Amino acid sequence: MSWDRRPEDAARMLRTPDTTSQDPLPAAQPDPSGRPSRLVVQRGLFFGPSALVPEDLYSVVERGTARRERDRVTLSPGTRVSTNTYFGRFHATYWQRWTTIPEIEVTATVSGTGRIRLMASDTNKVWRIVAAQDVDGGTVAVRLVAPVDRFIDGGGMWVELTTETGELTASGLRWTVSTGRPVPRTDVVVCTYNRVEDCLNTLQAMADDPEALGHIGTVRVVDQGSDPLESRPRFAEVSAALGDRLRYIRQANLGGAGGFTRGLFEATGGDPAEQADVLLMDDDVLLEPEILVRLTGFAASTAHPTIVGGQMLNLLHPGHLHISAEYADAEALKVGLPMPGALKEAYLLGLDDRQLPINQERRVDTEYNGWWSCLIPASIVRAIGYPLPLFFQWDDIEFGYRARAHGFPTVALPGAGVWHADFGWKDWDEWHRYFNMRNGLITAALHTDFSSRRILRRLGLLLGQYLVSMHYGLAVTLIRAVEDFLAGPAGLQDGSASAAAEIRRIRAAYPETKMRPMSELPEVAPDFREATVVPAANEPGSERLTWLKRAAYLVADRAPHPTGFVPAGDAHWWHVSTFRRAIVTDMGEQGFRVRTRDRELALKLARDGARVFRRLLAEGPAVAAQYRNEMGRLTSRANWARLYDIEE
Repeated sequence: MSWDRRPEDAARMLRTPDTTSQDPLPAAQPDPSGRPSRLVVQRGLFFGPSALVPEDLYSVVERGTARRERDRVTLSPGTRVSTNTYFGRFHATYWQRWTTIPEIEVTATVSGTGRIRLMASDTNKVWRIVAAQDVDGGTVAVRLVAPVDRFIDGGGMWVELTTETGELTASGLRWTVSTGRPVPRTDVVVCTYNRVEDCLNTLQAMADDPEALGHIGTVRVVDQGSDPLESRPRFAEVSAALGDRLRYIRQANLGGAGGFTRGLFEATGGDPAEQADVLLMDDDVLLEPEILVRLTGFAASTAHPTIVGGQMLNLLHPGHLHISAEYADAEALKVGLPMPGALKEAYLLGLDDRQLPINQERRVDTEYNGWWSCLIPASIVRAIGYPLPLFFQWDDIEFGYRARAHGFPTVALPGAGVWHADFGWKDWDEWHRYFNMRNGLITAALHTDFSSRRILRRLGLLLGQYLVSMHYGLAVTLIRAVEDFLAGPAGLQDGSASAAAEIRRIRAAYPETKMRPMSELPEVAPDFREATVVPAANEPGSERLTWLKRAAYLVADRAPHPTGFVPAGDAHWWHVSTFRRAIVTDMGEQGFRVRTRDRELALKLARDGARVFRRLLAEGPAVAAQYRNEMGRLTSRANWARLYDIEE
């Protein structure tokens, strides 16, 4: 079912002077003064989109007092305000490396008495002044220009405002570049599944910022849930605010891969001249609408078609950046590994050992970007195909590595971020772990030499840890993931929808996979002493010897602790395995899980694991070849049209 609103001005992009055009956007034209048209690629914002986020991520009052608003700042006498912050910086090193712009222009309306400076830094955070203007009464239009040079390895630019005896107000600060070629239309796709309020909040944030919204065309919402957005009265209000830009699509649940690909599918149909780039957006983010400006502006300026990713800040801890650049090791089933020099779980409001702001000063190139917010050019889809029908997990990673293999880079752009639920506060013992493992194996088959022995070492390590620490449901999840990988590409025929339902059914038989509220703790431990916290000891000096000792405990059915409560931070396999029954805090700290030793079940799962591992060693390389042979068909438009039941 589809509810369709088609935009008339879908390709409108904010420009100065104030000109707009229909899709496709033409190359910049000179204004009456003879200057070329300018493309806004970043706004100077002094305050966040919500009181839930720290304003110091945008601007910092380093001395004196100032009133900071979203698009305006007013300085009292004797004040200095700097935008040398995560959202305030222009990350020049990324612009010099990946785009062709020769210079950046900063404009603002300034009134009062004071000084505005355009600052720059080098790879070692040493600052310099690149442009400045004094204002002495009245209201003036300030224009500061600086070349984008001397930033190849690192460095950025920011604005500094100062006053001495007078007040100063600055507003409408914009970072612009000249554009000498057509600016591609970009559509937004939001994939949602039973997160109605979160999704409506995301859409409302776009609607509430018409300037940012002017940088995109259509807003597609792909709703795969059983609790549809359109069932809420608020949906009518949000859709009215978005107007003709909104297109709402209902479809069967094909996971994040199926939801996001539907947006790509719709935006890249027909003649290439009519296709749009696509900005993928999660439904459950706290949206900074500025990301629409920065991702589209950067993508429009790159020298070569480039995937441009937004970065993830932690929703529960909004001053922290999850990771600035990452890579994956598919054969080890590991994702989110920091590139050398990248920031990881960095506190962006802190200072380094030299008392300088923490930021990504040196350029660090990423290998892929998560799809919490990521812009994919239509030309890349035409060249490499659509995502794999993996349902969930690794779809973004596989697509990023496939793009790299075809010569298309990914840039994780600092200063373009959204707040997303903290990964560290999500429990791994969930149904989606199946997709993390199965899809990791598929990605390894497609993009590595597929060393069966290296993969088996990793899988064996995981299974051994799961069994001694009473993670029986997780052990079954791993075994099933390997079995389904060995079943070959046929398992992707329905977009993995049946696999999602089946793994939930299988895991339901294992009590420790269920989180229980704290109100049920007296039922589990009638005597409070049974729930006494037992903290973990020091990490083992030799994990191999420690595991052998824990395995001996299991086989002999011995345990140093009959029962006890284990905090989430102490729930290491080598600690939980010392209990006969462990009450373990869920990683989200909203409840607990009970893990109880079952010697016979553990031995059975060990035998099942050994059997499937032998199969992987014998059959793995041939199965990997099957996935490679089927890649073109699985990622084709025809295959996705079949999954969507669309005739073309």
